[in-house]
Amino acid sequence: MPARFKMSRKGVGQLLRSPMMQAEMLRRADVIKGVAESIAPVGGPDDPHPGQYKASFHTSSTARGGRRRDRATAAVWNSAPYARWVEYGTEKVTAHHVLLRAARAGGR
Repeated sequence: MPARFKMSRKGVGQLLRSPMMQAEMLRRADVIKGVAESIAPVGGPDDPHPGQYKASFHTSSTARGGRRRDRATAAVWNSAPYARWVEYGTEKVTAHHVLLRAARAGGR
């Protein structure tokens, strides 16, 4: 006789919000943060804040994330005031896409 499986939506919800899942999401975010720090531009000797961007990466996690607040999530962000321009570029500076490249390379 073949095995039978009946899914419990409540059980799946508990799994998605579990401390185990939250820890795994944070682990993946920390890997992405490490990759981002390794590829982050530092700036030259004439830069007023050399290394500030590289030192400004952070991670956080929550058990109530996602669009419907029903699962564990984690986030990686940069708090440098000019992080947006490093990531996306301007008309004079090319985009570095640090977080995009880090997420593609390190999210496993």
